[in-house]
Amino acid sequence: MNHNDNPSASNPCDAQPFPPDFVWGSSTSAQQIEGAAAIDGRGASIWDAFCAEPGRIKDASNVDIACDHYHRSADDVALMHWLGLNAYRFSISWSRVQPQGRGAWNEAGFAFYDQLIDQLLQAGITPHATLYHWDLPLALDRDIGGWLSRDIAEHFADYAAEVARRFGDRLASIATLNEPWCVATLGYETGQFAPGHTSRAEAAQVSHHLLLAHGRAMQAMRAQTGTGLGVVLNHTPPYPAEPTEADRRAARLNDGLTTRWYMDPVFLGQYPADVLEHLGADAPRVETGDLDAIRQPLDFLGINFYTRKLVSTRVPPLPAPGALGFTDMGWEIYPLALTQHLLRITREYTPPPIYITENGMANPDVLLADGRVHDVGRINYLRLHLQALAQAIAQGADVRGYFYWSLLDNFEWDSGYAKRFGLFHTDYATQQRTAKDSAHWYREFIATHAKQRGQGV
Repeated sequence: MNHNDNPSASNPCDAQPFPPDFVWGSSTSAQQIEGAAAIDGRGASIWDAFCAEPGRIKDASNVDIACDHYHRSADDVALMHWLGLNAYRFSISWSRVQPQGRGAWNEAGFAFYDQLIDQLLQAGITPHATLYHWDLPLALDRDIGGWLSRDIAEHFADYAAEVARRFGDRLASIATLNEPWCVATLGYETGQFAPGHTSRAEAAQVSHHLLLAHGRAMQAMRAQTGTGLGVVLNHTPPYPAEPTEADRRAARLNDGLTTRWYMDPVFLGQYPADVLEHLGADAPRVETGDLDAIRQPLDFLGINFYTRKLVSTRVPPLPAPGALGFTDMGWEIYPLALTQHLLRITREYTPPPIYITENGMANPDVLLADGRVHDVGRINYLRLHLQALAQAIAQGADVRGYFYWSLLDNFEWDSGYAKRFGLFHTDYATQQRTAKDSAHWYREFIATHAKQRGQGV
């Protein structure tokens, strides 16, 4: 890996202080980095199948190799150690440890994660695991209908219990799901993500089965481990584009479909009435006891935040102003929404400790001949969002940690390898990792805060 000297002109000390025990990390997911798709007994996932369907992935790529993290985990942990991270969030591939999604366990798959956890602990980095980051075992999709089947909740609970039994004593936390909204809406309503369905009614039912699986998994893991248990939700706070009643109503409904639809069952034991009315006949079938099962006590809440949603009822819609620019995904950079949203959910839900489990930006990065990637835009994004986070903490939000997305450039779902979120540039032909300017900035930022709290570097 090419480190270089710190080339950043930005001052990493200009964000407000964070609590002394604040967690500094980075995140990845199994499907996006591991590769080794048909090695050591791993079963296929729905994303393996989705990549094989023509036209699904914009660059026609697949996840057979990805970042080859399966063979390079020791080197990647060394990158984390160089950054000064004290935490790393990764996901476990369900089909790697249980190829059919039920039945026999794959010991070779568990051995990989056992080794990874040991590597992290030896480097002084606390491991945070996510059980489901979208890579459903293909056998479950084909045999029982995947998330459309209510039975999947019990299969997921069995998987969760086994992971907790094996690794709970060495993991700092276990999250059940990553971004269930994306799984349900992008996977079953818009067709953008695997398995590529296009039915609002299916998406609504899937969302309920995801939440039920979360609840069942929480119950199953509580019987196995005392480690921190929670869930990770993606929040894109909606703002009315104009101060009109129409835009305000539309923004409120958008909030219901994206934030309240998942927060209300988990914390309040109910689905929001306005969204149920909006869905009408497409509302999910909910059986007696389901909402009690979903409303399990959480040790933490993970929030993934990237941007806001500007909601306009004009035709064509009023575009976001983008005063601070846009990311390479076309997402508006609007850090104020992070502060405001954290304070809002603190006020409305009184959640357990919060972790920002993802935050980052895609940038059109170029590796220059001198071996550097001058991603000034990402440095500014980081700086502004860390300032916004510090302001939320200062105003009462109980946020305990921050995980940048992502450690490495990787497979960015339907965008393939065209979008780069990483602190480290990945050359997919050689698998060479190169620290971007933002990696140097984040490293210095973490070290500066370590000094401020008297812990040295």
